[in-house]
Amino acid sequence: MEAVAEGLWGLADYHENKGEIGKAVKCLEAICQSQVSFFPIVEVKTRLRIATLLLKHSHNVNHAKAHLERSQLLLKSIPSCFELKCRAYSLLSQCYHLVGAILPQKQILQKGLELAASAGYEISMKLWSCNFNSQLANALIIEGDYRGSISALECGYACAREIGYPELQMFFATSILHVHLMQWDDDKLVEQAVNKCNEIWESIDSNKRQQCIGLLFYNELLHIFYRLRLCDYKNAAPHVDKLDAAMKADMQQTQHMQEMMKELNALNQSLSRSGLHYRERAALSEKQALIEEQLRSMNGFSLNGRESLEPVYFGNVRRTPGDKLQMAPPPIDGEWLPKSAVYALVDLMAVIFGRPKGLFKECGKRIQSGISIIQDELVKLGITDATREVDLQHSAIWMAGVYLMLLMQFLENKVAVELTRAEFVEAQEALIQMKTLFMRFPTILQASECIIEMLRGQYSHSVGCYNEATHHYIEAAKLTDSKSMQVMCQVYAAVSYICIGDAESSSQALDLIRPVYGVMDSFVGVREKTGVLFAYGLLLMKQQDLQEARNRLARGLQLTHGYLGNLQLVSQYLTILGSLALALHDTVQAREILRSSLTLAKKLYDIPTQIWVLSVLTGLYQELGERGNEMENSEYQTKRTEELQKRLADAHASIHHIEIVDKTRIEVLQYNDLDIKRAMAGSSMGANLDIPESIGLRAPAPTLSSTRLGDIDTGRRGKRRI
Repeated sequence: MEAVAEGLWGLADYHENKGEIGKAVKCLEAICQSQVSFFPIVEVKTRLRIATLLLKHSHNVNHAKAHLERSQLLLKSIPSCFELKCRAYSLLSQCYHLVGAILPQKQILQKGLELAASAGYEISMKLWSCNFNSQLANALIIEGDYRGSISALECGYACAREIGYPELQMFFATSILHVHLMQWDDDKLVEQAVNKCNEIWESIDSNKRQQCIGLLFYNELLHIFYRLRLCDYKNAAPHVDKLDAAMKADMQQTQHMQEMMKELNALNQSLSRSGLHYRERAALSEKQALIEEQLRSMNGFSLNGRESLEPVYFGNVRRTPGDKLQMAPPPIDGEWLPKSAVYALVDLMAVIFGRPKGLFKECGKRIQSGISIIQDELVKLGITDATREVDLQHSAIWMAGVYLMLLMQFLENKVAVELTRAEFVEAQEALIQMKTLFMRFPTILQASECIIEMLRGQYSHSVGCYNEATHHYIEAAKLTDSKSMQVMCQVYAAVSYICIGDAESSSQALDLIRPVYGVMDSFVGVREKTGVLFAYGLLLMKQQDLQEARNRLARGLQLTHGYLGNLQLVSQYLTILGSLALALHDTVQAREILRSSLTLAKKLYDIPTQIWVLSVLTGLYQELGERGNEMENSEYQTKRTEELQKRLADAHASIHHIEIVDKTRIEVLQYNDLDIKRAMAGSSMGANLDIPESIGLRAPAPTLSSTRLGDIDTGRRGKRRI
């Protein structure tokens, strides 16, 4: 009977390699359904194989779970077989994760940890202990138990250190940093976690580091998120450059691997021919072995059709060789996110760093690249333009959530770029895309509702609809638990009230600014502080407290220039300070400041700010009696104003204008789908993307209602559960 089982296993391998998964499963199920009894160990191995096939190639999680639970019962009667028992525990844990059954998942992982502890000090058992601790950390994150998660990861780190495995230590160190970034309780603890990652990474041999491509991406992205949170753009930039270089190198290697796979397939086909001469067969076999060894060394890729059982492929989409950013060795064999999602994240980081510098052409390319990657992956998950939340397979929900949230990030940045360039119609289209996605996936994209409302406020303010802007900002503040977001919403609303210009609106602006001014130093980084100082400076200027306004604005400019590097915000700070210098009759400083501001506004294609600066410069030339400069300046201002008015007219004439500015909340059909809600509440650490987004302020001009205060990258402080 053992020979029969071996034959059916071999036939299943044959069908799997040909992509005939149904036939492979039937071969294996023939063993389980046979009237003749096989040894329990044979049935266990077979059921594990079936479960692995189902999880890799289908959405049939419950069927896989049933096979694994049956395997567990059979394994109870077998005294040893620690490896098989651990595999069964690990795969069953992943099944429970996919169906959102967190309590059974934690229970099965605890059994796995007890088994690994009882099996002695063998390296294989230590590795399984690492596996179970890693999965347990994810399960605890889902429940919001951050301390418990860190404790599990520290246990995994201790096991990795015991067996002297620095790459595995790095896996747990980066995971611990990730949890600290998600739950930022203590600046020193976060800094210690960052330093620990640096220390371990440097201890790994440089050649090995190049092979740990998954860890490299994970580590660099976490460092960027850390620096963004601190608003330390200067020290984050090298990490972005390193990521970009790593992505390009990895793309080249992946292409090389695919070419080698084609060559290997051709060799296999040649070797399968009968009648080959001995020497020819020997030469082909030698070449085959060489290519297989090269592929193994490049990506740890197994060529025998029996890839590691752990973990399940994300989104149940089988991927090609080199299409996985492996972060830890078997039996963990894990990845943080699929390579395509990581590539999209690299594009997003390039956009986030390029946009404040006015690198809009490059940003446009990266936005298009990222969106293209995401759309391809959504199609693979079965998500088309007609797909809605309730149409998704349960096991695909959380992976779809990762890609949908990334898509919203790219569209959000597109809106910010287009509003900066006064391309209002293009901004409308991107914002409507965001709204449509939210209406189709309201539970998955629940965190995006606040951002959409905020962007509706941005758009409304940009086109001069200040009253509507204040409404959307205040509504956005109600839709988030993030203190940072609430503060920024209040700042934006205050600026819009100042733009309205009457006494009542100024009073409302003061009511919004006064409480947040007192807490602006309590936030990590300076993002909130620069926004508050700007709005407060505007308000003081309106109240004719010019010197105090100048002091506040000068401090805000210093912080913006030193930390954020946001040229649009710098330009607009300079414009107001130039206006103040003129009001205080400091014409020398006013001229110098305003020229710098105009240069930056031109670089950013920021027409409203250009007009604002030009209007102040006209006043300066009038005061100095420089008639020639005044006329030249006024003529250029008129051209830019006419261009802006045309764009505003096009925006107001668009069918989307009323839909965006209207004071109505987005209405969505609430499906009350418990499976979706459970899956989305079950964000694992692996998919939580706490990425600072890019939302802007808009400021008033002395004479033109459409002038704006530019983008402040406001960072989301809420925990994004995907």
